Amino acid sequence: MATSKVSYLGNLRTSCTHLASGTTIFTDAPVDNHGKGEAFSPTDLMATSYATCMITIMGIYCNSHNIELKHAEAEVTKIMGEGPRRIAEIRIDLDLSQNNWTEVEAKKVLAAGRACPVAQTLGDNVKMVFDIKMP
Repeated sequence: MATSKVSYLGNLRTSCTHLASGTTIFTDAPVDNHGKGEAFSPTDLMATSYATCMITIMGIYCNSHNIELKHAEAEVTKIMGEGPRRIAEIRIDLDLSQNNWTEVEAKKVLAAGRACPVAQTLGDNVKMVFDIKMP
């Protein structure tokens, strides 16, 4: 079964519907690439997906190891490269400071997050920079 349906709306904008849930998001070309920047760009979504995937996998790890995940918040910065135009670097400021984890738990939870499917997919193709606030 297909995952999503993407429709071009004109003016460099798309509508993306998740077929299983019916949830819709929109993308818009960024201002620095002929767009209006009024929604996530496709590359914004990719960079943001890295952080959401990390946090989701950390949640799964915590749930399966009886560790409480009280707080996880990420700020994502995407840096574009040229020749060809691509995501050159993703910076993730990850705040995990409100969790009451031991040092061992924190290391394991973070290792699980860093091994998320998006990280595995991107591999070494994109430079990753992390600033992590831990308990």
